Amino acid sequence: MATAPLIEIDTPNADAVDGRQLRAVAFQAVRLEYVAGVLRRRRLEPSRLRALVVGSGRGDLARGLAGLGLHVTAVDPSPVATGLAAAASERAGLPIAHETATSESLPFPDGAFDLAYYADTFEITGRLDQVLAEAARVVRGDGLVFYDTVNRTLPARLTYLVAFQSLPMTRIMPRGRYAAARLRPPAELAALMVAYGLRNEDVCGFKPKDPRNLVKAVLARRRGRIGDHEVAPLVDFVLDPAGTPLVTYLGHASRTGET
Repeated sequence: MATAPLIEIDTPNADAVDGRQLRAVAFQAVRLEYVAGVLRRRRLEPSRLRALVVGSGRGDLARGLAGLGLHVTAVDPSPVATGLAAAASERAGLPIAHETATSESLPFPDGAFDLAYYADTFEITGRLDQVLAEAARVVRGDGLVFYDTVNRTLPARLTYLVAFQSLPMTRIMPRGRYAAARLRPPAELAALMVAYGLRNEDVCGFKPKDPRNLVKAVLARRRGRIGDHEVAPLVDFVLDPAGTPLVTYLGHASRTGET
C-alpha cells in the first residue's frame, strides 16, 4: 500500500507536497501574461515602475515580474518562504528585495509603489478589509492593484474545499487553509474595494485547457512522478477573458485617491 505524501506548505523539504508552491508555478504564466497585457494597454513602461508582490511565497512571481523589467519588492508572512525566495533571487542574479511581513501590516511608507500584486492572499486572509486598506495605502495615487483569487461557486468549493484539502486521493493543502467564507465572487470583491479607494477595472477568468490534466498533474505530483515545475506545462492554465470565472479569476483595480 502506497504511503500518503507529507502535505506541508512553505517547506524546504523536497519530499513534501507543497500545494501553495504548486499553485504558484501553475499560475505563473497566466499571471505574467495578464500583468504584461494590462501594462501594455495602459502604455506603462515596466522599467519605470516599482512593484510590490504580496504573498510572494518562494518568489516565482516576483522573479517573473522582474523579468518583465519591473523593480520588485516581495513580502510574505512565512520566514521560511522568504528565505527560499531570497536565495532563488540571488542565484538568478535578480535585485529583488525580500521581506517577511503580513498583508495586513506592510512595512512600507504611503505611496511607495506604482503597482502591487496580491497572490495567495485574498482567499486566505480573514481580514480582507485591512488587506485592501493597506493595498490602497502603499500604492501611489494613480497606482494599480493586481490580484488573483478564488470564486465562491460550487465548482470552486469542490476544487478548493474538497479536492485540494479534504479528499485523501487529491489533497495538496493543509486542512482548513481555505474556507467558504473567504472565497469571494467578483462583484462582492469589487464592492468591498470601493470603501478603500480602489475601483475594480477588470475581471478575467483563467482555467486549465483540459481540467482532466489538472487531476493528472495532482496525482502525479503526489506520487512523486513529477516535480513542482513539471506541473505547469501539464496543467497549462490559459486566460479566459470572455468566460464566466467558475473557479479562479484575475483582476486589477485602480487607486482612485478617495479613502
